Amino acid sequence: MPLPTHRSSWMTDELDDVRDLARTFCRRELAPHHRRWAEQKHIDREVWTKAGEVGLLALSVPETYGGGGGTFAHEAVLYEEQARSGDSAWGVTVHNGIVAHYLLAYASEEKKREWLPKLASGEYVGAIAMTEPGTGSDLQAITTRAVRSGDHYVVNGAKTFITNGGLADLVVVAVKTDPGAGAKGVSLIVVETSAPGFRRGRVLEKVGMHGQDTAELFFDDVRVPVDNLLGGEEGQGFVQLMEQLPQERLIIAVTAVAGMESAIEQTIDYTKERTAFGRPVFGFQNTKYTLAEAATEAAVARAFLDQCIERHLRGELDVQGAAMVKLWTTERVNKVVDDCVQLFGGYGYMTEYPIARAWADVRVSRIFGGTNEIMKDIISRTL
Repeated sequence: MPLPTHRSSWMTDELDDVRDLARTFCRRELAPHHRRWAEQKHIDREVWTKAGEVGLLALSVPETYGGGGGTFAHEAVLYEEQARSGDSAWGVTVHNGIVAHYLLAYASEEKKREWLPKLASGEYVGAIAMTEPGTGSDLQAITTRAVRSGDHYVVNGAKTFITNGGLADLVVVAVKTDPGAGAKGVSLIVVETSAPGFRRGRVLEKVGMHGQDTAELFFDDVRVPVDNLLGGEEGQGFVQLMEQLPQERLIIAVTAVAGMESAIEQTIDYTKERTAFGRPVFGFQNTKYTLAEAATEAAVARAFLDQCIERHLRGELDVQGAAMVKLWTTERVNKVVDDCVQLFGGYGYMTEYPIARAWADVRVSRIFGGTNEIMKDIISRTL
């Protein structure tokens, strides 16, 4: 049973069509494969090319570069439908909303024309590699090095927790080009995974998101053309990361709110069908009050998210606003999904039920994209 909802102010008739396409794709190509992908720890590679064929990749990249020519709103609709299908394995948020936009904003014109059409078709899968085994959220402390050698950089180091790392063909890598310069020594370099010296480590065992190929990556004297340096100048990486992170955090909020709404809908249906002590579980006051609170949480989160999407579409979403919406929605989705699991009783702990998978999947939302503690620190600096 769908929650009563208003139509988001940023929605249009065109976006309704995109939603229909995205919903059909997610139901046909993603939902039936959850268990198998969880067992193999990655999705089928052809999902990417199928998505490219129907036009769901690089939705907000200009048509000049093979993209869909849309806006962030087009991306948001896709991410919502993926979340509502119960899938957390397909790393399209990173591919579409993050990697493509680093290339669009900072790659040379020649490289844009080389790489973006491949991302749009699914020929290439994109990843971004920031986190290292010893650094976590402290990007200034990364130790992966890129040393200039003639018309190449030589990259050495290791990254971990890399979404799409198992299948990626192209990786935006945060490196130090000047180890003694702190944040000003960080640069972003694009590495194609066919390059000699690049190797993948384990696809990591996670609490949730089991079908996502989150991997370790290693760079052993990987030679990268100088033109693969984003921005064309060393030391711009930290600024570039700060410019792009608001969209990444907004994406996390989009999936959090859609996941919250989906969990509530599933729980309403279950509690109306399931009986205990001779009546539907929904008939108990505790159930009704818990779901009333959850529906209110979702409505408030949706209103704040819609406001932030509108601001982002106008180019006005700042670092503070993105941190706030990421903090608020991910805290709320964790509470709401946990409450929903409780209403399922023992079945809520069984992985055959989508609510159990959602409970495990959403926990990381308070960690990735910058931990929620980092979000609070960012917000506090503006007070």
